[in-house]
Formats: sequence, C-alpha cells, structure tokens
Amino acid sequence: MTKLVECVPNFSEGRDQEVLDALAAQARGVAGVTLLDYSSDQSHNRSVFTLVGDPDGIAEAAFRLCELASEKIDLTKHTGAHPRMGATDVIPFIPVKDVTVAECVAISKTVAERIWRELAIPSFLYEDSATRPERQNLATVRKGQFEGMPEKLLQDDWAPDYGARQVHPTAGVTAIGARMPLVAFNVNLDTSDLAIAKAIAKTIRGSSGGYKHCKALGVLLEDRDIAQVSMNMVNFEGTPLYRVVEAIKFEARRYGVRVIGTEVVGLTPAKALIDAAEYYLQIEGFDYGRQVLENHLLG
Repeated sequence: MTKLVECVPNFSEGRDQEVLDALAAQARGVAGVTLLDYSSDQSHNRSVFTLVGDPDGIAEAAFRLCELASEKIDLTKHTGAHPRMGATDVIPFIPVKDVTVAECVAISKTVAERIWRELAIPSFLYEDSATRPERQNLATVRKGQFEGMPEKLLQDDWAPDYGARQVHPTAGVTAIGARMPLVAFNVNLDTSDLAIAKAIAKTIRGSSGGYKHCKALGVLLEDRDIAQVSMNMVNFEGTPLYRVVEAIKFEARRYGVRVIGTEVVGLTPAKALIDAAEYYLQIEGFDYGRQVLENHLLG
C-alpha cells in the first residue's frame, strides 16, 4: 500500500505573488508530492500550503520549501496580524494513509535536523513531536515572535531542539512537528474593535478555560477594517465548528456585535463541515457513513 503523509507549511508571506508562485512551483517540482491547495491572507500576511505525498517526497518538499522561503522572505521587513517567528513559521506532518503518528514524528526530526545542518535555521519540535510538555502548544512555542526570539532562546528552558541559541537573521525560527488533522477556522465580526475579538478569543480557547480543542486569538483585518476571531480547531469532533460559532455569537451580543461571516483556511476534512450542516439543518438520525453519496463513490 502507498503511504501518504500530508504537510501543511505556513509561510510568513501573503502579499507578494511572485514569492507565492515560486513556492508553489517548488512544491510542484518534487517527485512523489502533490500540491493540493494554497491560500493567502494579506492582513495576516501569511500563506498556508497543503501537500500530500510519500514520506520521502514530503520530507524533501518540506526542506526545499523552507530553503526557498529563507531566500525570499525577510522577517526584519515583515508585518502582519498573525503571530510569527519564522519565514517558514510552522511545518506540520499529518498521517493520511498507512502511516502512523510515530512515523510522522520521525519525519519531523529528520527535516528539522537537515534544516539546521544545511540552512542554519533553528527549530522547535511541537505537538506530538515535542520533547517537553510545554512545547506541545504552538502558541507557547511561538510566544515572543521573531522580535523576541533572540532573548527567548537564551532562557534556560528554551534552547532549540535543533540548532544554536540564535535565530537566523532573516528567516527566524521554525516549529516542526507531527499532529492529527485540524481545521483552521476564522469568524469575522462587524466591528473594527480588536479588543472585542481578543476578549471573545480568550473566552472560547481551551488554555483560558474555554473549549479544550480550540486555540483562538483576536486579530484585525486591516484591509476590511473588521476584527476576527482566528482559530485552530485541533479536534473538530471533540469541539465541532458549530459549537464555537454559536459561542462566539453569544459572547458577541454582550458587546452589541454580530458575526458577519466565517472562513475555512486551506483544506478541511469533509466531516467537519457535514457535522455543522447536520446541526444547523436539525437532521434527525443522520448517518454520515451511509447517507453521504461521496462516501460510497470514493470509499
């Protein structure tokens, strides 16, 4: 059976189309790898690429993309709403077919070692690859961002897993790891008050006492002049999308604010969306495996 691994590198560039085109061309040029999708956000100044391939090909693609990003993206000149610490900010490896999480952990370590050895970019291992419990959470790893990393790397508990205690001068630091699929999901509000989005994000995210499988922050989309609750849903079955949407609507009302739209970034498992459809349509006795046509055609 063919082993398949998904890789979803996030790059700190969402405005320069020439750079994005170069990254896409690089991804398409790796044997055994398919570029499924990439999307960019100018306010976040960030792009998310989704690739799938065999383990060797996906490891090669991840390295080549990080190498090209280090040549094309200069974090000393980067501004954007989304937190970031690296030109290639994060590289997750996700098991898709006949591959275990442990195998993805091994891939992440191989890629991290090569990125340091050949590119002099240090990295932290995160999620299932984390070497310490406090490094599992990407937000904790990235705290301080690019500007604060030189000082952070000198702290006793924050030596990189690969590399020296100094950032790459323009490409920063990269987080690399293995994880299960997540949904990058954003909710837009009809206000430009960033404080409201931040307050709502604090209420719903797991680290602040909200939903266990929700990571959230408030950002301002300057091109649209609206605030957004930007989320990573790390287990869409444990905390479904509709639940956070309804919670955000509830919290927004206290500020006289409405939800005006939502956004899925990159690719998402179909079940995450079908679960939301089942909830809002109030379908009784729905059987996802039996009643979805595509499951029979593709299964």
